[in-house]
Amino acid sequence: MIKDYFLFAYKSAKNRKIRSWLTMIGIFIGIAAVVALVSLSQGMQEAINEEFVKLGSDKLIVSAAGSSFGPPGTAVSNPLTIDDEEIIERTKGVDVAVGRLLRNARIEFSGEIIYDYIISTPDDNEGLELAIESNDYVIESGRMLDKDDKFKIVLGYNVADDMFDEKVELRDKINIQNHNFDVVGILEDSGNPQKDDTILVPEVAVREILDIENEFDIIPLKVLPGEDLDTVSENLAEELRKFRNVEEGKEDFSIQTPGDILDALNNILAIVQGVLVGIAAISLLVGGIGIMNTMYTAVSERTREIGIMKSLGAKNNDILYMFMIESGFLGFFGGVVGVLLGFGISKLVEYVAYQMYGSSLIQAQFSPFLLIGMLMFGFSVGMLSGMFPARQAAKLKPVDSLRK
Repeated sequence: MIKDYFLFAYKSAKNRKIRSWLTMIGIFIGIAAVVALVSLSQGMQEAINEEFVKLGSDKLIVSAAGSSFGPPGTAVSNPLTIDDEEIIERTKGVDVAVGRLLRNARIEFSGEIIYDYIISTPDDNEGLELAIESNDYVIESGRMLDKDDKFKIVLGYNVADDMFDEKVELRDKINIQNHNFDVVGILEDSGNPQKDDTILVPEVAVREILDIENEFDIIPLKVLPGEDLDTVSENLAEELRKFRNVEEGKEDFSIQTPGDILDALNNILAIVQGVLVGIAAISLLVGGIGIMNTMYTAVSERTREIGIMKSLGAKNNDILYMFMIESGFLGFFGGVVGVLLGFGISKLVEYVAYQMYGSSLIQAQFSPFLLIGMLMFGFSVGMLSGMFPARQAAKLKPVDSLRK
């Protein structure tokens, strides 16, 4: 019996090809938008997770608290200092701490001037190793900075390749704040814009050209093997409160684990995803109304057919199920087209993003739950939209139907 309902629904849709396709437009546009948006956001979330896994589970980042549109720790009222770095490094459970500066500077190359952020590298081997490990810096050509360098720089892939009109090569000179620096290394293309836009400058040079005495913007640190990250974080907070003379709950600094930063980014992605899916749901609502309108039209057109079926013994429930399954059928096939269209759109966005920016952060990820869920959702939207027309058809009396 169920099989007959589906065969009837298929034949009805087939006999009204143009109307069926027009009816499904709203459904497959909405589902295509949902599939594309969700798959891209899931892919981005997975890519971000992979980046943070590279940082390891033994790192913490201390920065001064405050509101700023720049990088962490900049433009704050009470910045971190070299003394804070010493307190952090003496805290129980801490292996090594590395203060770093992130400052905006005037950069000139081949007559072209830009303003961008430069990042300091530590002037000791242990700190330099931690900076390289934490940020997963990999040299493509040349070498990494060492503790004895001063007016030398290492550039991210994007900086060397397309930040200036002319490509930057090894041994070229770049002027930063009216000081010439030799390019000694270029990082490999990672697909991560933040890393590929990096300009690494020795700390001693950053302090000299920007006249910075003892400040730091962030202080990343590595905990000793076997130490609990949360316990070390609590110890750090206690020591810094004492040193900076602030009460608990009124700290002018923050301590973050890679997990904290990841959670914040995931929350932002979830909010954006929810808003975008909500907008896409408007198309599903329009599609549902379209199905309802089509089914009402079908009921009026097939009144005599319904009367014949009832006179031959069809019950009200048979008519109800027949029309509900037919409307669900329209929603389901709208879902099939929508899933395929959404898959194509998201893969196209991934391809274009990689070709234009070389970034692996924008990628599409499809889960079976998403695809199956969208198909079932399309079927459900169709059935619910056809419920009222189906009830109207089921209530028709055979005698009245045959008169029309």
